[in-house]
Amino acid sequence: MAVQSFPINPTLSAVAIAFRNPESRLIADRVMPRVPVATKAFKWTRYGTAQGFTVPNTMVGIKSEPNMVDFGGTEVSDQCVDFGLDDLVSNDGIENFENMDKPPSGGPIHPRDLSVMMLTSLIQLDREIRVANTTFAAANYGTNTVALAGTSRWDDFVNSNPVNAILVAADSLLVRPNKLVLGRQVWTVLRQHPSMVQAVYKTAQNRGVVSLQMAAEALELEEILIGEAWVNTARRGQPAAYNRAWGKSAALIYSSQTAAQIGQPSWGWTAQFGNYIAGSIPEPKRGLRGGELVRVGETVKEVIAAAECGYLFQTAIA
Repeated sequence: MAVQSFPINPTLSAVAIAFRNPESRLIADRVMPRVPVATKAFKWTRYGTAQGFTVPNTMVGIKSEPNMVDFGGTEVSDQCVDFGLDDLVSNDGIENFENMDKPPSGGPIHPRDLSVMMLTSLIQLDREIRVANTTFAAANYGTNTVALAGTSRWDDFVNSNPVNAILVAADSLLVRPNKLVLGRQVWTVLRQHPSMVQAVYKTAQNRGVVSLQMAAEALELEEILIGEAWVNTARRGQPAAYNRAWGKSAALIYSSQTAAQIGQPSWGWTAQFGNYIAGSIPEPKRGLRGGELVRVGETVKEVIAAAECGYLFQTAIA
């Protein structure tokens, strides 16, 4: 049995698991769904694309044997990575909270619980950034990528045609995509683009706004995922500089937790070892009266399993 020097508190772990940003803010788990693994080190099989589409001679003679086929794959060894953060909660703060008069319902949150919630939020944002960078990296799509420029960019309402571009790209993939992943800025442009407005309302109008559901239906997709998260990219001590975690590209992907679990093609998924963990341990050396060191973390690894199941439009808008 593994020895853990940092005690895990089930109550605090429940706070970490329960605390989530709205789905509209963080979409990492829907882009690269989580698949539980039994150990931190895990293996998965990468199968060649051609073997599922290359048909051998199936005719069998009266005295002959059927042709033998061999379905081979490459076993890939990988390992989940620990991600965690610590915070110091002072004994003074805990004592003040425990001694204050509290309303029957609502009111202040215990400093320990508040620390868990804030740490969890930062860990989730870090994952969102990792998944966003992975999703919009051309290297994760093989040859299925195009860098848009000039009049082909979707914010050129006169010359570009994003609806046609998306439909043609979807038709080119061996596994039809079920999701379109966009940053908020790209979605704001796409939902107002004349080609999208006309495709949804079926009239030759150049102005209008379409909903996510309308656009997904027109593009024959299960859903369109919009990355909303903001991140401060300034160095510590400098004025805050807020930027979107999801940039100005667009990704068509086939992503399915079920497919990943049964070894079927899925562009990407996330191996998850265990659940969120949270706990605290006395820290007597900090401050005059000491405090508690609060820790929150998770153990995951983002995996690109089938680059052929995706198509990337880089720099979809300027």
